Amino acid sequence: MLNPKKFLKAASLSAMLATTLVSGSASAEETIKVGILHSLSGTMAISETTLKDAMLMLIEDQNAKGGLLGKKLEPVVVDPASDWPLFAEKAKELLAVHKVDAVFGNWTSVSRKSVLPVFEELNGILFYPVQYEGEESQRNVFYTGAAPNQQAIPAVDYLLENEEVERWVLAGTDYVYPRTTNKILAAYLKAKGVADEDIMINYTPFGHSDWQTIVSDIKAFGSAGKKTAVVSTINGDANVPFYKELGNQGISAEDIPVVAFSVGEEELAGLDTEPLVGHLAAWNYFQSVETEANYEFIAKWKDFTKDINRVTNDPMEAHYIGFNMWVKAVEKAGSTEVDSVIDALVGVSVPNLSGGYSTMMPNHHITKPVLIGEIQADGQFEIVDQTDGLVAGDAWSDYLPDSAKLISDWRAPLSCGNYNVETKSCGGDS
Repeated sequence: MLNPKKFLKAASLSAMLATTLVSGSASAEETIKVGILHSLSGTMAISETTLKDAMLMLIEDQNAKGGLLGKKLEPVVVDPASDWPLFAEKAKELLAVHKVDAVFGNWTSVSRKSVLPVFEELNGILFYPVQYEGEESQRNVFYTGAAPNQQAIPAVDYLLENEEVERWVLAGTDYVYPRTTNKILAAYLKAKGVADEDIMINYTPFGHSDWQTIVSDIKAFGSAGKKTAVVSTINGDANVPFYKELGNQGISAEDIPVVAFSVGEEELAGLDTEPLVGHLAAWNYFQSVETEANYEFIAKWKDFTKDINRVTNDPMEAHYIGFNMWVKAVEKAGSTEVDSVIDALVGVSVPNLSGGYSTMMPNHHITKPVLIGEIQADGQFEIVDQTDGLVAGDAWSDYLPDSAKLISDWRAPLSCGNYNVETKSCGGDS
């Protein structure tokens, strides 16, 4: 016969266990998940691993402030391994399996193009922190890196005005970002009166290592009696042998200056910089920026990594800006619900590390200063030129005929990424 006291005790214990399991499950859901989609292996690991670490630092710092909406942030890190189709799979894993509320990631444009359909289909949010070719504005993507008018065009203007360059080598890795950027730059240079024969364009595959012939060709191209410069959109670890070969062939910045769009402090950390002194890079941030905000950021970074030699760079600042914009938008929306946060992001302003504020615009690009830096022997950059104020990112280039007529504005009632001002019609989502 069942003892009523034992039955009640057992029932009570079962109820307690059920409550514990439910509350345990609830507490597991009481985090806001943040996806980190950066290559930790392969040819792009040289650049992207640091961005993963930067995101972990930003999340840790936000949690130390009390988290967001009363919840802790939980990072979810995946490795797409410099494999462009794998980026799409990992993005789907973050959104569909891990149910992250936002994703920070990608470097190359080919990896970004790979994930665009995933973010559109699953209605996720991607913060993209790297300079790119423009010609895109997608509702689910927020572009915190530079558009061409925030990097490539100002860099060419600097060389035209300060170095009086007449011949141009446009050297890039063979994928969409260099090809589209060079298409824009070639059109811009020709509009400035540069002849076709004074523009040399060269592309190499990812991870290219044998630069002897190409650098010899550059040297020969620059021996025609006209001031010559290289505009480099070479990405990833191919930069290491490229710069080494410049040094091997005795090409100095006085002879043929190189201005790079994908070489920052992190990439220089693995190089002998002595032969590279005087070569240039165009970014929106350098570690050498002298502001209190930057000093604080650098100190936090070195403390977080436990490495006094770790450097900061431009895409890290782009993540810093994007992450803080997302936090502010979530607070403004009072929710991590994607559509609400997307709407709340437009118009959000947060401090950048150069001493001003960056604002998210209706085309999902931000305002940024443009800086030209000169490589120093210690692997840092001396800032030799910068814009007077902030430059608003232009999604569609004014120098390509089909793009010049397009604008992007994701606010209602337009809600369009490529609105044609001549036909008064929207061409689609991007």
